[in-house]
Amino acid sequence: MKQSIKDYMWITGSYWGFTLTDGALRMLVVLYFHQLGYSPLEVASLFLFYEFFGIVTNLFGGWLGARFGLKTTLFSGLALQIVALILLAQTQWLSIVFVMLMQAISGIAKDLNKMSAKTAIKQLVPENDGSTLFKWVSILTGSKNALKGIGFFLGGVLLNVFGYENALYIMAIGLLLVATLCALNLKSSLKSNKYKAKFSELFSKSESINLLSVARFFLFSARDIWFVVALPVYLISELEWHHSSVGVLMASWVILYGIVQSISPNLLGFKTQHPNANTAVKSALALLAAPLSMIVANFIGLSAQNVVVIGLLFFAVVFAINSAVHSFLIVHYANSENASLDVGFYYMANASGRLLGTILSGFLYQQYGFQSTIWTSFILIALCVLISIRLANKTTH
Repeated sequence: MKQSIKDYMWITGSYWGFTLTDGALRMLVVLYFHQLGYSPLEVASLFLFYEFFGIVTNLFGGWLGARFGLKTTLFSGLALQIVALILLAQTQWLSIVFVMLMQAISGIAKDLNKMSAKTAIKQLVPENDGSTLFKWVSILTGSKNALKGIGFFLGGVLLNVFGYENALYIMAIGLLLVATLCALNLKSSLKSNKYKAKFSELFSKSESINLLSVARFFLFSARDIWFVVALPVYLISELEWHHSSVGVLMASWVILYGIVQSISPNLLGFKTQHPNANTAVKSALALLAAPLSMIVANFIGLSAQNVVVIGLLFFAVVFAINSAVHSFLIVHYANSENASLDVGFYYMANASGRLLGTILSGFLYQQYGFQSTIWTSFILIALCVLISIRLANKTTH
């Protein structure tokens, strides 16, 4: 168990390092290309391949992890991110198509790293110890999201202080150092010697995992539909915020989100127990109140700036609990022998939701304004509630 904790810490550390560069890169791209005069829809399109190849990677990455070991997929993700950062720094090649291709590499890297880190916990935690599993998953995911928020802030600061090219080189060097330290210290092979995954098993045959995956699809599309493109562009273009102020707000949002996610076992009162599908239903219902309160506040004419900031923070807290519950349930439901296949399939749905949310974030904002993204977020959360109810009915009968 002592070695498992050490390996868990190194896996978490590599995930932290990757997440810092991922958050910084996302903010860097949004701010830099908006600064160059790209429209909201064009900025959103830069992330199209990032999300699309995340879908593909989670599907095939789960099989690769089960077949060749999670250590292989973990370090492949780190290496690909370093390559993407260096290539994006070549400003003489910059174009929408080139950036989309580099974001594709980054998307593949991110989901290989995430799938590997989260599935590895299933191997390191004793079987049937649900409460420990919930705590470890919550800490890993929550700390990752807090650092992603710091990455958003870091991206804005690096852009302002060092410029676009130098910022990317600094991030690549830092991630290379993280990957080297992890390679030298991670002892576990993170490979199942008992099971050889078949290519035909890419798609989950579990109804519970399928329903949870659909709920996750709607949950994350509801977040990204207003958070990814619409929010930063709205703050800069209509509320006249400075780039650094936008970076601070979005960083604070994700940091708060990560902290809440990390402590969600205590917030939900699960000290010796763990969440179930009914917990997912209740948390999704609570999340509906966030966009609804913003819609009502806007309707009665409250300050747009206050509505966005307060609504954003409220959304962060409740969304974090939803995400923590979902992240636990997929690892809990996953088959022990081929956990990476189930986790990969689930995060394929997650990436699909982010892709839909990202595209709609740019399109709806450009065509109908910021409020349209909040209304659509409400509808998507309502669909998540309905699917979660079906999951609860399935698992209790």
